[in-house]
Amino acid sequence: MKKMNLLKIAVLSTCLINLPAFSAENKPDDFSTTSDANADKRINKSLEEFKAEREQVEKNLRNFDDLDFNVYSHQKWDEMNRSHAEDIIVNYPDGTKTYGLKEHLDRSKKIFAFAPDTENPIHHVRIGQGNYTAVTGVWRGTFTKPMVLSDGTVIQPTGKRFEIEMATIGRWNEQGTMDEEWLFYDDYTFMKQLGLLK
Repeated sequence: MKKMNLLKIAVLSTCLINLPAFSAENKPDDFSTTSDANADKRINKSLEEFKAEREQVEKNLRNFDDLDFNVYSHQKWDEMNRSHAEDIIVNYPDGTKTYGLKEHLDRSKKIFAFAPDTENPIHHVRIGQGNYTAVTGVWRGTFTKPMVLSDGTVIQPTGKRFEIEMATIGRWNEQGTMDEEWLFYDDYTFMKQLGLLK
């Protein structure tokens, strides 16, 4: 891969992040509830406990459908708190994180600045257990506006369309919002479809 392409990847990744200091009460998941040591607790539930858990999982999945199909796809940023806790931690495919809803919104809005028609209109797989949900779907849009990188560099629109598979895992709290979110998609394919890589 040419040095220029590697530079574009690094610069584009940094254009989408904002790293202010943030001290949150919310802590990253230690995954202890999903460990094998806790398998008996997950298995040996009463029918009522299983039913209550299943109802909560379905409620969280419906909330996530609304988030992607309605709130995110139509940029209803003032409604993001219906699915995201104020101190949410979001983990991105490039290894970076945002801390807090405001920081996550700022990063999300940067995508719409250069691809205003961005949307997540489809969830192929919707599963959940306990306080976790996982969905796979499609993320798509068109690079029709200038992209301004964090260093002020402006990349002119290519008019290229991106359409990639993505997955999102959410850790939900008792209030019915996510405390933590993991986003998975192929950054290389995303940038190649945008016309930024050869």
